[in-house]
Amino acid sequence: MADTWLPTLQTETPEDGFNLAVKMSRIGVKVTQPSAEVRDRLRPEYAENADSLTAASQVIAINFQTVAAANNYWRS
Repeated sequence: MADTWLPTLQTETPEDGFNLAVKMSRIGVKVTQPSAEVRDRLRPEYAENADSLTAASQVIAINFQTVAAANNYWRS
């Protein structure tokens, strides 16, 4: 499993889980648009667009829900 970027959804803390959710979201964009050149060209269009930023936040939130559930919401 060491060769994979996502060997587990288990994290030590909610903050680590949030960071994982952000990483999952970023990887999702890279998979959807593999061209770094295209992503760089599009960035100014969405970087100052409130709807685009809200949509990005929603994707992160959904991924965080997934990670939190996988960690039993960090209950001991």
